Amino acid sequence: MENEKTIPNWIMWLIVLAIVVIPYTFLTGTEFEGNDAIAVDVISESLDYQPWFEFFWSPPSPEVESLLFVTQAVIGSAIIFYVLGYWRGSRAK
Repeated sequence: MENEKTIPNWIMWLIVLAIVVIPYTFLTGTEFEGNDAIAVDVISESLDYQPWFEFFWSPPSPEVESLLFVTQAVIGSAIIFYVLGYWRGSRAK
């Protein structure tokens, strides 16, 4: 394992930066829309679509909806990384 070659951190950061910057640089004028929004548009255009149920509450603004989504993602990530950390810590003993 001592002779194992690794990629330097600065090269990894350059790769990450390129993955983030290149699409926004070369794909100007396009909308980066999620699959959920595209699916809603396609379903709502269907003539025979009837919803199965009505939601009992809808967020008052898109910002609140984003906040709830981010909160859900943070809680899920915290659980996953806690389990991974616990698993790794128990293996190190």
